[in-house]
This record gives sequence, structure tokens and C-alpha cells, in this order.
Amino acid sequence: MKPSIEIRAASEADIPFLVDCNAAMALETEHKMLDRTVLTRGARGVFEEPRRGFYRVAERAGEAVGSLMVTYEWSDWRNGDWWWIQSVYVTPAARRSGVFSALYADVERQARATPGVVGLRLYVENENSPAQATYAALGMSDAGYRLLQAGFINIDARAPSGPGG
Repeated sequence: MKPSIEIRAASEADIPFLVDCNAAMALETEHKMLDRTVLTRGARGVFEEPRRGFYRVAERAGEAVGSLMVTYEWSDWRNGDWWWIQSVYVTPAARRSGVFSALYADVERQARATPGVVGLRLYVENENSPAQATYAALGMSDAGYRLLQAGFINIDARAPSGPGG
């Protein structure tokens, strides 16, 4: 039997793990090699400006095995915040063992207990049917929107912005 999964708030000490997760996710999902210096500054930026969001880390037997970030979107239609789940990553050895489900349950519990939160959102690649099935099993449904973007060059980062960041 595998040890239980513990979910905790990430701290600045987790930045190297978060950077590893984000770099691995970009490579796996979009075949992009991201600049680790930019990723480090980006992760640190969440801790420096809490209005940007927060990270959660999943641990099993004291080892970090997954993470996600939550960011906020104000909805004037609902007079509240959507919490966006982003930068989801589970280490390969820990996949299909309930790590994301535990992270999601933790975030959902927090969101329901936080006044003014109107729901959870995330985006998923059209071709990522395993992730879509996982999200559907957790009660999420297609919101009926397509994600469009106009990317800009981040002057400080010298890297194009995109769906993953």
C-alpha cells in the first residue's frame, strides 16, 4: 500500500521543485524548452505578489510528487472570483495514483470555504484526452469556450508568453 498523499501550501523553498515541474510540463505537453531563469523568476513572483495566486504541493512519504498553481479571475457577471487551476504537474512515477485528485480536492475545498469564489476553471489541450477524462471524473465539464490569445514578448524574460504561462 502506498503512503497517503499530503497536500500543503508551497513555500519559497519549493521554487526549485516548481521550476522542475513547469519545465517538465512544457517539454511534455508543448515540446518547449523553457528558460529556467525565467521560470524561477515567474515562480518567485507568485510568492512576492500574493494577488497573483498560490501554489499547492502534493507529497507522498515526505517527497514532493506534484504541484499546481491557482490564479484569480474576477467575474463581474457573478460578482466573484473564478479560481483557475494552472501549471498542473505530477511526477511520472506518481501518475495514476490519485495525486492530482488529492490536489484538486484540496483546492476545491479551499475554494468552497472562501467567500466570493464562484468556481474552478482550468484549460486543457484538445488532444489530452487522459487529462480530460480525469477532469470529467472530478465533476468538471466543458465550459463551451475556445481559448484564444494574442501573445506578447515579455521584455524582462525575452521569451514569448503562451498558454502555459
